[in-house]
Amino acid sequence: MRVLMVSDVYFPRINGVSTSIETFRSALAEHDVRVDLVAPDYGDNGPARGVVRVPARRIPHDPEDRLAHYGALRQTCLETAKDCDVVHIQTPFAAHYAGLQAARALGKPVLASYHTLFEEYLQHYIPWLPAGLLRGLARRFSRRQCNALDAVIVPSTAMRDRLRRYGVKRPLCVLPTGLPAAAFEAGDGARFRTEHGIPPDVPVLLFVGRVAHEKNIGFLLEAVALARRDHPDLLFLVTGEGPARADLQRQASRLGLGDRTRFLGYLDRRRELPDVYAAADVFIFASRTETQGLVLLEAMAQRCPVLGLSAMGTADILEPSRGCRIAPDDVAGFARALIDLLGDLPARARLGDEAQAYAREWSDQALARRLADLYRELAR
Repeated sequence: MRVLMVSDVYFPRINGVSTSIETFRSALAEHDVRVDLVAPDYGDNGPARGVVRVPARRIPHDPEDRLAHYGALRQTCLETAKDCDVVHIQTPFAAHYAGLQAARALGKPVLASYHTLFEEYLQHYIPWLPAGLLRGLARRFSRRQCNALDAVIVPSTAMRDRLRRYGVKRPLCVLPTGLPAAAFEAGDGARFRTEHGIPPDVPVLLFVGRVAHEKNIGFLLEAVALARRDHPDLLFLVTGEGPARADLQRQASRLGLGDRTRFLGYLDRRRELPDVYAAADVFIFASRTETQGLVLLEAMAQRCPVLGLSAMGTADILEPSRGCRIAPDDVAGFARALIDLLGDLPARARLGDEAQAYAREWSDQALARRLADLYRELAR
């Protein structure tokens, strides 16, 4: 079977969508599914088998992303889809319309993965418009796009329920991104600490993800500042890049965390990221709009216990309470839970073992098998 995926983002742009695409592309090969991907050209792509790059231009004030030339994107999708059985759209911008148009022109089934809850994001990027208006626009936009498809993949039950409330009538399949076997290869936490000048006995807290306001990192900074009253030597590592970095650095300074918070930027996913997970004592996460929270599972795969808010997509991972603790959704309560966990070494060790065993249940192969079955059902 052959599938065309089309996306507005892909590596070297690092985010959850790129990670999901690559994880499924690799795992689907074991289930006799060949995936061709159409994605923007970033100019420094590196080699990638089965990826067709489309000319793209830079987006003002957004150094990370590229905007594909729509005419070229549409034509490339049309040509590539001729030999495919299914079209799978990964993002709701130009790729959505180019992929949908190609599928309908050729009579191919088409589905999309709904990765991002725009209702909760737009107010951070268009603050001059009323939040209620933006939410209404986002709901109508998502409803219209989803109902034009043959099926929609969502990464969590919370996202499925939200789209149903929007009025989406198409079949909704809950299918999160899984973890590849490489995620369980032991990182070298001691080496990471040595390279970054972090003593072995310093408690390390970790966040990994896009450094954006919707990730609620400011909440984590406030909680860390309170936790320092009991653990004054703790260190908070923020890994990733994004538009909120400068604001968060200023907030850290105001909270007295200037020398106890390090913004590390992007780390290499295969070489450095496993090491920083392994170096951490607790992974902390407070996003209320996450559609899945794959980084929680990545941390768990490295035996790093998680402390987080159970909200939206993270609930599917955290609610079984395996390898993690769920924190109250207020700064003081989160800080108390963090202090308790930092002060209980046996509990952290137990949670670490539990976390890795739990993460293994989220195998990329098991989830890719379900996706392959969905493709075949649509292509009948």
